[in-house]
Amino acid sequence: MKKPKKYEAYWYLSPYLLMFFMFIVVPVLVAIYLSFTSFNTIELPKWIGFKNYTAIFTQDDVFMQNVLPNTIKFALIVGPGGYVISFLLAWMLAQISPKPRTILALIIYSPSMTIGVAMTVVWSIFFSGDQTGYLNAFLLRMGLINMPIQWLQSPEYLMSIMIIVSLWGSMGVGFLAMLAGVLNIDQSIYEAGYIDGIKNRFQEIIHITIPSMKPQMLFGAVMAVVTTFQSGDLGVQLSGGNPTPQNSGQVMVNHIADYGLIRYEMGYASALSVILLVGIYGLSKLSWRLFGEKD
Repeated sequence: MKKPKKYEAYWYLSPYLLMFFMFIVVPVLVAIYLSFTSFNTIELPKWIGFKNYTAIFTQDDVFMQNVLPNTIKFALIVGPGGYVISFLLAWMLAQISPKPRTILALIIYSPSMTIGVAMTVVWSIFFSGDQTGYLNAFLLRMGLINMPIQWLQSPEYLMSIMIIVSLWGSMGVGFLAMLAGVLNIDQSIYEAGYIDGIKNRFQEIIHITIPSMKPQMLFGAVMAVVTTFQSGDLGVQLSGGNPTPQNSGQVMVNHIADYGLIRYEMGYASALSVILLVGIYGLSKLSWRLFGEKD
């Protein structure tokens, strides 16, 4: 029998490694470099050191007063909220028979497969600011309001609507991974737990279910972090403009697009991107600490 060559595995990995290097590593390195430059996409980048970062935290009032608080609020509610809801739904589905479980899992998962444009169209009709909008029509019919409310143009409601829509579409592959994790737990562990003193379902979840599916919990946490920051562009899609009305729905993704794609200040946008990257990396490391395997 022919023995495998020492480096044969790397040949199988090479397509992935090449694509990862070209589309992940190189763009990140380029963004880090551009964050230290003044670059308008026409002239060559001009090295300016830390001026972009200094301007973000000392001169960008929109960033400090709107973007950063909005991003933190959005991330703290949608990330952990969607994560907890995903786990609870997965756990509840695991308690029922296979056929209804499959149907309900497909129903819960399907919104996450909807592309952003289609999802925006559906919710824009629901929250439409005229009397034909579903929500306005219902409230008018019930006599709860006297005139239509501009839901998507009102700074008072836009962030709340973004959170609702994001939570609605957050049951993605993380939810499926958790469902698979719950279903694959050995039932004898639960029997042993009740013999050892487990008294109710809550203790069962805390002491048996979660510790037994840490890899799935870790995957769900990482996916929740990524999905949360990807869905931040909802404010622009729903309100129809960037920046959003009175910056009420402005988060990091919108701010980066504003400077990079509208103002063509790519150096400044790159600095914002690096800050966002560091934030996502920090949250991912926290997820590893909570659910990663301990040596």
